Order: sequence, then structure tokens, then C-alpha cells
Amino acid sequence: MTSDSSCQVPPRVCPYALTGLPEVLRNVPYSGARHPGAGTPECPDGGTDGPVSALAGGANCQRYAYAVLRHFGLLVPPLRSAELWADDRATRRADRPRPLDLVLFDGGPVDGRPPGYGAHVGVHLGPDQVLHLCREVGRPAVWTYADFAARPRYARFLGAKRAVGTVGTGAAG
Repeated sequence: MTSDSSCQVPPRVCPYALTGLPEVLRNVPYSGARHPGAGTPECPDGGTDGPVSALAGGANCQRYAYAVLRHFGLLVPPLRSAELWADDRATRRADRPRPLDLVLFDGGPVDGRPPGYGAHVGVHLGPDQVLHLCREVGRPAVWTYADFAARPRYARFLGAKRAVGTVGTGAAG
């Protein structure tokens, strides 16, 4: 976490937690084409402008979740969902999600695809609250775990990943 008071986890985690985020993180339009690994200049990596440049023009769920973590001083490289699930350098698997852990949802295993392929990524805010960006809503939203379970493509909670790198260190560790 940073020492900047504007970068603290909202004390009351609920749908209103969105109001505590800067405008750039509250009003991002969903864009499936703007995913980690999408080429520049259409999709910059976040660079020194942090969430501002990373989210200019929209984002998919991963790019959005990583920008939220970056706002709070946590660094996750631009991994696609299967890479994130397999990663053990910048993230660690978490048995129980804590605030600011990444959470992954999918519709279940798919033959011929690695675990996590195509998984939806959100940010765990607190008990039964996940901040995420999806096509269905089109803008950032806070859902409960039951909200995800009610949708076939998100019905399975794959698991949680905890970022281990911080902005400024330049490395996970």
C-alpha cells in the first residue's frame, strides 16, 4: 500500500465503494479488445501514467483489475487469465481472498485449454464483494459471489491470487 490517503482500501466495502475510487477507475467502458498483450499504441501498458493511460479507451476485466491494484500500490504484470492463474512470481494463490486479491471465475474446465483460460478477473473488496468490469454491465460494478454463480460463464469460482509486487519496487518478490 502507498502512504497516500487517497489510495486506501475503502473502509466500507459495498457497491458504494466505487465512489471512493478516482474517476478513471469508476467510469471505464468495457472493451474486450483492450486486454493484456494488446498492441500499442491502441493499448498502452500503463507506463508512468498508471491507470490513466492503461484505461484510456476502455479495458477488459484483467486490464481493469490490474489498474485498480496499481492504484493501491500493487503491481501485477500484464498477464492473460491463464498466465495469471499459472503465475507464481508476481502472484501467489490465496486460500481465502482478502481485500485487493484478484479473483477468477469461469464456466468450468474446457478440454484442450489450460486452467484459467478465458477466466473472468475481478478484485475482492471484502466479504461477498467483488469489483469488476464486464461486457454485461459495460462499466465497473460490484457484485456478490452469488451474482457470479448465477451466470453460467462465471459460475465456477476458480480461486484467488494475491499480488506480491508493489509499485516502485519494479519486481515481485
